[in-house]
This record gives sequence, C-alpha cells and structure tokens, in this order.
Amino acid sequence: MAPRIQRPRSRRMMSLNVQTSERISPHFMSVTLGGDDVRHLERSGYDQSGRLFFADPDDDDVFLPSSERWILQLTLQGSKRRPRVRTYTIRRFRPESLAFDIEISLHESDGSLRPAAPGTRWARAIEPGTKVAFLDEGYSYAPAPGAAWQLLVGDESALPAVLAILEGSAALPAEVFLEVPAREDIREDVAVPPGTTIHWLPRRDPSAIPGVLALEAVRQAQLPDGRCYAWTAGESSLATGVRRHLVDERQIPKSDISFRGYFSHGRASL
Repeated sequence: MAPRIQRPRSRRMMSLNVQTSERISPHFMSVTLGGDDVRHLERSGYDQSGRLFFADPDDDDVFLPSSERWILQLTLQGSKRRPRVRTYTIRRFRPESLAFDIEISLHESDGSLRPAAPGTRWARAIEPGTKVAFLDEGYSYAPAPGAAWQLLVGDESALPAVLAILEGSAALPAEVFLEVPAREDIREDVAVPPGTTIHWLPRRDPSAIPGVLALEAVRQAQLPDGRCYAWTAGESSLATGVRRHLVDERQIPKSDISFRGYFSHGRASL
C-alpha cells in the first residue's frame, strides 16, 4: 500500500527569496522563505511539505521553474541550468510577514571524496535575498477518528514535521521517538500536548544508517493501550519497518498508520 498523501486542492509555483537563516544546532539550520507569492499558499496539514528549487553555490545562471509543470520546464533546460530539487516540511507559517520557515538537516561529507549533500551545501552558503522556487506537495498526517493516542516516529529528516505535528495536535497525547545525529541536536524547549512523552534517540556512531536506532526503539517499547494513530517518516526502511512492525506485531490496522519514506540511504532523492 502506498502512503496516503493529501495533495493540494490548488497550487502554483511560488517565487520566493531567503529572508533569514540560522544554525539552531550542529546538524540543523532554520531558513525563513518569503515573498508576495506566499499569499497563494494554503495551509492544509501539520506535516505539509513542498519541493524547493535552488541553485548550487557553484552554479551560475540557474533556471528556477515558474509553473507546477516543472518537470517539463526543466527538461527544456541544459544540464548546467537545472536547479537542485529537494523536499522540505513547512516548519512554521508566518502569515503576518508572507513567509514560512523550513528546517534543513545538515548532512556533511562522510569523509570520502563525495561532497556534502546539495541541501547542506546550499544552506551553508545562502544569504538574505537568495532566490528559490517552492511548490506545495500536500500532507499525510490525518489521525484516525476515535484514536486515543498517537505514535510519532522519525529520524532527523522527519524532525521538523514531528515538531509541527506536536504543536498543532494538542488534542492527542503522543509517544514520540525521534532519532537525531547527536545529543546536541535534542530540542529541550519543545511544547507538547498533555500526556506526551518524547524519546530522544541521539546516534553515537556518525556512520550509522539513519532510522535503525528509532526502529529498534519502537520494537522494544512498552506502548499505551487504546486505539492508536501512527505517523512515521524518514529513511525509507524506517518508515516501512515501523509500519510492518505495527501491523504484524501489534495488530494496528493499516488504515490507522500513515508512513512516508523521505529518502533512501545512499541514494539521492527529490
């Protein structure tokens, strides 16, 4: 079964620029994007995400798409003019200033000859005024009617979505398993619904595959009784592994689980 993603009722490619950027922990950067086009962005879900189109710091004269038919537009460009494309969650809306925040997980070079990930290279080099394009891709968080509590599981790529869900879903207590690259990436100031517990899972091994620690923690966890709605995202093996465990070992109906594979370890993704 494919993940259930609620697509926007209507959307348009937005031409935006970087307003501010801030390093908020060793492996996370917050970036505020804004512009007049934000007025066309409909707030639809807590884990709402979109495709970000940006120029690599080493590239000049990059074409940023202007239409939701972006694939066609990019195929008409030479390879040197095509932008980088990555998907990011909208961490926080700022309607009063026609802006919103995204948080970028910084994946540094693994020590080989390969450079840092494109999103990391871009985030480390951006300045106010840097131009980007953004296209809303919808959301997947949709609690099952009658759920007594929720289970939220993710690695660093899903952390912005999980925190946005916690801030917006105050009616449901939660058991949260969040894997992060290092102990310094733990957010001590997270506001959570009553009855919610966050299990922070910092990795000790920098070479460990993201998601392995979180999946094992869920497998070993003592979870509450009552009907559960589960939302899990991150590295694809984490998302599918958690779903498989909940269905096979805990008898949670598939209809009560939302899962999204944001990326596959060792492979580039959009």
